[in-house]
Amino acid sequence: MNPDPMMLLKNKTSEKTKWIQFPRDVVIGHDVLDHLPAVCRDLGFGGSALIITGKHTLHLAGERVRDLLGEEFDTEIFIAEEISPGIIELAEKAAAGADFLIGVGGGRVIDTAKIASFNTERQFISVPTAASHDGIASARASVPSAEGQSSLEAHPPIALVADTGIIAAAPHRLLASGCADIISNYTAILDWELSHRIRGEPLSEYAIALSRMTAEILVRNADTILPNQERSAWMVTKALLASGVAMSIAGSSRPASGGEHKFSHALDRLAPGCGLHGEKCGIGTIITMYLHGGDWRGIRTSLRTIGAPTTPRDIGIDDAVAEEALILAKTIRPERFTILDTGITRESARELIAMLYRE
Repeated sequence: MNPDPMMLLKNKTSEKTKWIQFPRDVVIGHDVLDHLPAVCRDLGFGGSALIITGKHTLHLAGERVRDLLGEEFDTEIFIAEEISPGIIELAEKAAAGADFLIGVGGGRVIDTAKIASFNTERQFISVPTAASHDGIASARASVPSAEGQSSLEAHPPIALVADTGIIAAAPHRLLASGCADIISNYTAILDWELSHRIRGEPLSEYAIALSRMTAEILVRNADTILPNQERSAWMVTKALLASGVAMSIAGSSRPASGGEHKFSHALDRLAPGCGLHGEKCGIGTIITMYLHGGDWRGIRTSLRTIGAPTTPRDIGIDDAVAEEALILAKTIRPERFTILDTGITRESARELIAMLYRE
């Protein structure tokens, strides 16, 4: 989708240069929230922080972050009950008196902190409480609109502090969704290469290699992604970080977003609230891998092993709606060419959805 009409992001520069931003400090592991004061001191941005969190994640980790920083930093808490232009505007006003921001929560909370920090020209630290999609370390933010989800380019966190104990304790569905989002890198790369061959779109071999590697790690280790296991949380969080870095290298979400993401965003329009982002991308990956002539059954097996859904029915979406989403997908971000832009007919869409149920 074209984010311009929403006017959520301020235009920072018109320089024709390559500016790559990565997280500077990355701390992943057991009880690493205790390291947050040291990370803040290392960054040296000042003595006041705005903690953006949600109602549930306030008690899960937000209050602990506030207590940990309380002796050295002045902190205020902003509750982001949802992500919307109105909430983002309120977060920006709350950030006016802070030196830096900390996003403590899931994807919506971190995306709110990401946009607010970008627009107020303050850095932010990402403290995820779940590993449900690659937004925890990327420059991309997803904001709901009347037409579905808008994917916006902001900036990545200056630091990532991911406590694997907290992430492992989250519902396994969230971790499985994060895995599906990473596995979708496989077809995102194929779509990027297809666009390069057909339309001459520039490629980044480094970004492609890193993106493919993250997907391969999870597919190869699908049977080790288990509920309530910190080792699984650590592996998935590391992959999400690497995927975010690949997008920073590319300067866009191309290494991690292709036709499968268009399908997901089309479902957002047609069946809002059904399924998590990564879950819908995973289903789209099976379809687009089939269209690319790749090992779609292998992708499906990996998703099943991890515990991610593989059919529209699994996430409460009627097959006819999923068929319509395949046809609608070409209207989502039409400037981004993918395998779904090559001419999906109603008959072929019906066959593609039916294929998902075949053994």
